[in-house]
Amino acid sequence: MKKERLDSLLVNLGYFENKSKAAAAVLAGDVKINDEVITKAGFQINPEKKLQIEVKTMPYVSRGGFKLEKALKTFDIEIKDRICLDAGASTGGFTDCLLQNGAKFVYAVDVGYGQIAWKIRQDKRVKVVEKTNIKLCKKEDIYNEGEPLANLLVMDVSFISIEKVLPNLKNLLSTDFHEMICLIKPQFEAGKDLVEKGGVVRNRNTHRDVISNVCDFIINLGYKIKGLTFSSIKGPSGNIEYLVHFSTNGENLSFDINSIVEDAFTTLNGN
Repeated sequence: MKKERLDSLLVNLGYFENKSKAAAAVLAGDVKINDEVITKAGFQINPEKKLQIEVKTMPYVSRGGFKLEKALKTFDIEIKDRICLDAGASTGGFTDCLLQNGAKFVYAVDVGYGQIAWKIRQDKRVKVVEKTNIKLCKKEDIYNEGEPLANLLVMDVSFISIEKVLPNLKNLLSTDFHEMICLIKPQFEAGKDLVEKGGVVRNRNTHRDVISNVCDFIINLGYKIKGLTFSSIKGPSGNIEYLVHFSTNGENLSFDINSIVEDAFTTLNGN
């Protein structure tokens, strides 16, 4: 695998909008790779190796916050004073974004343990629920008696199709009204034969099919599709990802999936 300059890699992964900003942060000593401060913008890195990247100037505890940030802006969703559930919270990037946008309370649920950033874990507006499989859990696994039910769920899960998870989610939310914003990751939705080396899905047609299938699945569950966009940053392996917004109320809105996929590839891949 051809190595890549650090400043270019940081831009491609969505940490910075251009190489000059990435290089400035590197030169300032604000970037750590696998716990080592790197101060050379041209430092050569193998992008396929497992990398732990830390950037001091990050506004969120993880880069996942950027993904949800775009969704909230694109879909024009009001978060202030909402009760939310973050499914697949991991480090807490989505939760951090919700809190910074005024969420009243967030249930941060994850199947793992000890991943939630300390900033999120100690926040009184957050209830951390670990070792809990969102695909199988019940309300009582998340809520104590008297605690308010969430009416907004955000989800970023890996190594599983969201179609395996979605049917259980409606059982965890307010029955009066609720809505969800879910990350669609083609590499976990497409068949294994369609995922290329390194776990990346590069074929536009596969992206279109994945999005169409997921949206049909959501509609068949009784939800209304309200918004669809691509993530502003790629996944860790370089995959283009998408965000879908749907709710229990209103009418289905139609979207040009082909245009969204083309815009995603042009914006994030430059082709």
